Amino acid sequence: MRKAVLGKFVLVLLAALCINSVIFYISASHLLMQTTAQSLIYTLRSIDNLLDYGQSDQELLKQTENLEDFTEADESRLTLIRGDGTVAADSDAEAGEMDNHLEREEVSRALESGEGYATRWSETLGQEMLYAACRSQHSDMVLRLAVPYYGMSEFLPMLFPAVIISFLIALGISFIFSQRFASSITRPLQEISREMLKVRGDYGDLHFRKYKYSEINVIADTTMKMSRNVKEYLSQIEKEKQIRQEFFSNASHELKTPITSIQGYAELLESGMIQDENMKLDFARRIKKEAENMTGLINDILMISRLEAKDAEVVFSSVRISVLLDDILDSLKPLAAQCQVFLHADCQPITIEANPQQMKELLNNLITNAVKYNRPGGQVWVQIREQGDAMVVRVKDNGMGIPADSLDRIFERFYRVDKGRSRKQGGTGLGLSIVKHIVSFYRGTIRVSSEIDKGSEFVVELPLNREKN
Repeated sequence: MRKAVLGKFVLVLLAALCINSVIFYISASHLLMQTTAQSLIYTLRSIDNLLDYGQSDQELLKQTENLEDFTEADESRLTLIRGDGTVAADSDAEAGEMDNHLEREEVSRALESGEGYATRWSETLGQEMLYAACRSQHSDMVLRLAVPYYGMSEFLPMLFPAVIISFLIALGISFIFSQRFASSITRPLQEISREMLKVRGDYGDLHFRKYKYSEINVIADTTMKMSRNVKEYLSQIEKEKQIRQEFFSNASHELKTPITSIQGYAELLESGMIQDENMKLDFARRIKKEAENMTGLINDILMISRLEAKDAEVVFSSVRISVLLDDILDSLKPLAAQCQVFLHADCQPITIEANPQQMKELLNNLITNAVKYNRPGGQVWVQIREQGDAMVVRVKDNGMGIPADSLDRIFERFYRVDKGRSRKQGGTGLGLSIVKHIVSFYRGTIRVSSEIDKGSEFVVELPLNREKN
């Protein structure tokens, strides 16, 4: 990169010097021509004051020949031109043999504005000439003086050494500054590279000083942000890995318990030791209950898997929440009666575009938890309202509450606040995890607030229309 910067810098410098030289040459040539032409015009003004225009053309010719020494140039040429363009006298040629000069650039300008000049190739003298002309102040004639004109080419041999020296000095100074400039860019990048090479698994230890170029500071800040993001991402992967390990461990444990019970009861029935028919029926009921628990656990695990796989096909329809809530409350009446808990419902007639089974799982799990983890004589309030483009569900109870240190973990799979009470109440330990996954699937929000011995409140907000998810 350093060589590339130096190379580009030198190329730009060379281009700038070349362009500057061309501009200087053009400007100097133009200024030199203007200055020379103005000097010639001053000479013509002096000649105009010396000439006696009352004489004949022959006398005027003699006067012009005598004035050649006044021009101080052997190759100079003085011409007197009448107002109609004919030549009255010329110091180097016969006036009668010369063409009409009315269309000559310098002559036409002199007739229009009083003075003019032009450069062109002279066929008579065989070289480039500068022609300066001015209108006489004493007659209707135009005085024209011509001198050989070489422009800047005459001065180039004298200027060339100075130009080369100045060019080399400028090139050397610019090379030194370009090296410093390249170092000021590459050095911070090398420091950033060395700092990144120091990282050995800990992506949060990158530190860079402030540099004088904001663009390099952007690179340094972006690198540090990427390092922190990678660290957070790795931490998240490690956390998810731990969650998966705990999940498989808990799932294995939850499945092992009913399987052990089923196997034990089945072996007793198979051994023929149980002769009492009522006991056989009791064992059969227990086997059936444990099988139902296993089925419920497997269904919950499959539900979470489907929610996590967002590419899974989900059938949406218009769900009438008030009708769905009435069905859920009817199904929970036996459980509420058993726990001696009173249910209160307040639901607006809301229709949401969603999957009916998912909405049923969400409401059922929230209300079931509020009933199970309540106290005898407790109450549960269910309120569902439409707010803007969202449906807000509030499930509140006055039960035992949730400890503050457990509020961040209650949505984890198989996490139980009171393991002893949870086992007694039954369930798979996946209810709130399913609720959290359903809310995330619909890009909604869920909040929980709780106080020990005062109760808990869950607030869920879901978009009413799937297009706004």
